[in-house]
Amino acid sequence: MRVFEGRAALLAVQLSKLNRGLSFLRARNPFYRRKLEGIRLPLEDLDALRDLPFTLKDEWISDQAAHPPFGTNLSSPLARYTRLHRTSGTTGRSLYWLDTKRTWKWFLRSWREVYEGAGVGKKDVVFAAFGFGPFLGFWGAFDAAETLGALAVSGGAQDSLARLQLLLETRATVLLATPTYALRLAQVARENGIELKTSPVRVTIHAGEPGANIPATRARIEEAWGAEAFDHAGMTEVGAWGFECRERSGLHLIETSFVGEVLAPGSDRPVSRGREGELVLTNLGRWDMPAVRYRTGDIVRAGLEPCACGRAETRFEGGVLGRADDMIQVRGVNVYPSAVENLIRDDPEVIEFRVEVTTEREMAEMRVLIEVATPARADAARSRLEESLRIHLGLRAAVDVVPAGTLPRFELKSRRFVTK
Repeated sequence: MRVFEGRAALLAVQLSKLNRGLSFLRARNPFYRRKLEGIRLPLEDLDALRDLPFTLKDEWISDQAAHPPFGTNLSSPLARYTRLHRTSGTTGRSLYWLDTKRTWKWFLRSWREVYEGAGVGKKDVVFAAFGFGPFLGFWGAFDAAETLGALAVSGGAQDSLARLQLLLETRATVLLATPTYALRLAQVARENGIELKTSPVRVTIHAGEPGANIPATRARIEEAWGAEAFDHAGMTEVGAWGFECRERSGLHLIETSFVGEVLAPGSDRPVSRGREGELVLTNLGRWDMPAVRYRTGDIVRAGLEPCACGRAETRFEGGVLGRADDMIQVRGVNVYPSAVENLIRDDPEVIEFRVEVTTEREMAEMRVLIEVATPARADAARSRLEESLRIHLGLRAAVDVVPAGTLPRFELKSRRFVTK
């Protein structure tokens, strides 16, 4: 980890890496050669990055469809690529993403920042509660643990109880899981008389969905595991771009590896610090299949004050607040799923939930289905949640209690918000 004394040194490093990379793309990458036409290189400063066009996910999807299977966003001969991953496709068609040995090393350096921020080191045993497949998931985390000198344990191809038993047998000290699956493991532990608070697990690191940045969900994870929960952010297309330090006051953007911009959603206008906007990222090292000015769709808020940890990187208060395409309007109220989840998770009786949005008489209506820990307290839990949604979000939503085990459980990205 490099902690810069001030922003000036950091910005100089970014500009140098950016200009080297853009020159490389103009010479080697057909996709970005087209985008860089008419752009004067080298850029004089980072503000000149705004002269470059944005990259949209749909562009990559169309490019891979027109030039199957991997498209034209490749800067090296295909024989040099050693890893293939695929996006989860939760918001549309999946994308293939390739890495060479050198770009995968870059990816792992970013993940080391995640570990170092959470205080994870070579003495730790890192347990990945994840079914490894083509989705990038925690592949980077698993390989990066090895570069730390930590013992990495794969929890793939097992049911939840078997994973818990392996985690305990190997005396794991760090858990990698989606927030949803960390809570699911805790539920399985309770059902089988396993006390997680006495296990060696001291740190849990989460990604793949909102949750660890939602106060009520984080509190549940920490209560269940007796450990500190840390948020992390990344995308298959760009890499691991954000982490929490021990202060846990928001996500630090890894600015030695990324240039970040925060723009008013749907526009090209930057927002001032302290205001919410869409995160646009340019990676500084994954040049064999890069992302330049990529509109991520993540909504963030850049902090006004530097972090107490002393890092000079931009800090996003509250982590990823939502997705630009996830916001729904219910009876004239703009609602982010994370805000709804925070209220639901705040009630200790609710063990699982699902939100259904339907259109009735040309208006969106919201219905919340919940499972409760104590059936005798179901009516009280339902009434509390209806009142909480009304007071905090201005929503009148129907809340229904369903039998335990009715709602689906998730290992990867959860799909609790459903539009019908």
